[in-house]
Amino acid sequence: MDVTTPSWRKSTRSNGGSNCIEVADNLLSRVLVRDTKDRDGGTLAFSPAAWSAFVTDVARMP
Repeated sequence: MDVTTPSWRKSTRSNGGSNCIEVADNLLSRVLVRDTKDRDGGTLAFSPAAWSAFVTDVARMP
């Protein structure tokens, strides 16, 4: 696995829609998130622990 180049994947919750995000979680020290419609518009970076906590909290939402 390449841990230096982001490997982007679309959110599984997008269901083919146009309002979705892409996540690169193959890097060692950060998880990157970007808007699929504006890939050059900026990227958010999270620590793996912060991203994991976010995903866990979202999964608990009704």
